Amino acid sequence: MPPLKIYTLSIESVAAVPHSKYRNQTIKVSFPQTLKEKISNRMSYSYSSREQGVYQNSQWSNNIGKLIQGSIIRTLDDSRIFKAALPYESTAGEDLRLESSIFDFSHHVRGNASYAIVSIQFSLVDSDTGKLIKTKRFSYREDTQSTNAKGYVEATNKAVDRLMKDLLRWLQL
Repeated sequence: MPPLKIYTLSIESVAAVPHSKYRNQTIKVSFPQTLKEKISNRMSYSYSSREQGVYQNSQWSNNIGKLIQGSIIRTLDDSRIFKAALPYESTAGEDLRLESSIFDFSHHVRGNASYAIVSIQFSLVDSDTGKLIKTKRFSYREDTQSTNAKGYVEATNKAVDRLMKDLLRWLQL
């Protein structure tokens, strides 16, 4: 068998925003939930809406939920929208909570077409009251340069980079 190839999410840094209504608030980023399959470090692909598999010789460097959570925390921290962006496991108190549900995070191959799909819904919640402040689903389809895991990872990184920038814009509205 070929050696196992390990891939990770790699997003671009974002610039700090000059002003934010949340500047004095702390946010906790929850571990993403999934609506389809179990979250793991395995890379999923499909050839149809009814057929799904996982790459045998390629995987994510960590549980994909952890990689997404870490990417969100890093992006929020770099942007300085909040006083602090913390993982949900932190014992520090928070003003807001960012919850997410993964609808799709996989490689789709349909005939000659090959693309990465990233579809995640976010909900911003007031931690004191439990009241939902706002929610939005972000979905991206990014064509791959190849039909293998490497092509999928490259396209996924582009999609997640777009997601992080759009998430920042949405949080500032």
